[in-house]
Amino acid sequence: MPNAISRTCFALSLIGLSLVLSSCGYNTIPTLQEQAKARWSDVQNQYQRRADLIPNLVSTVQGYAAQEKSVLTGVVEARAKATQIKVDASDLTDPDKIKAFQDAQAQLTGALGRLLAVSENYPELKSNANFMALQSQLESTENGIVVARRDYIDAVRAFNTALRTFPTVIWAKTAFSGEKPMAEFTASVGSEKPPQVKF
Repeated sequence: MPNAISRTCFALSLIGLSLVLSSCGYNTIPTLQEQAKARWSDVQNQYQRRADLIPNLVSTVQGYAAQEKSVLTGVVEARAKATQIKVDASDLTDPDKIKAFQDAQAQLTGALGRLLAVSENYPELKSNANFMALQSQLESTENGIVVARRDYIDAVRAFNTALRTFPTVIWAKTAFSGEKPMAEFTASVGSEKPPQVKF
C-alpha cells in the first residue's frame, strides 16, 4: 500500500510541477524563438520572390531598352549579390550577417529603382502587358516584404524581451542560458512604405 501512495504522490508532484512550469513562462522562450524563426522564413520567401521576378523584368526591359546596358547589368549584379547572402535561423543572433543581408537587399532595391526609372523613357515598354504584369507582381512583393519585415521585427522584439523580463528571465538564465538575443532586422528610413512604382 505505501508503494501505491508514493506512486500517486509522485504522479501528483509531476502534474503539479508541469502546471508550475507551464504557468511561469518556461515554454515562452522556445515558443517566441520559433515564431521569430518562422517570421524570418517569411522575410526570406518574400525576398526570394522578388529575386525570381527580376530575370523576367530585365528580359522585358532589355527587349525595349537594350541601350540601357549599365542599368540592366547593375540589376543583374545586385540580384546575384543579394541571392548569394544566406542567413538561416542559426544566424539570427549575428548582427553582422543580418546587416550584410540587409545591405545586399538595399542595393537590389536601389538597382530596381533605377531600372524602373529608366523605363519611363520607353512608352512602348510601359504599355507592354508582360511588363505591366511584372510591375504589378513586383509591387505586391514589395508590399509583402514590408509586412514580413514588420512581423519579423515584432517577433524578435518579443523574444528578446522575454529573455530580459520576469518570469521568463529566470528560465533565460538557467534552462536557456545558451540563447542569445536575436539581431533585429532594422528597417531603413522610409521602408515602412513600399516604393512607388509608376509606369
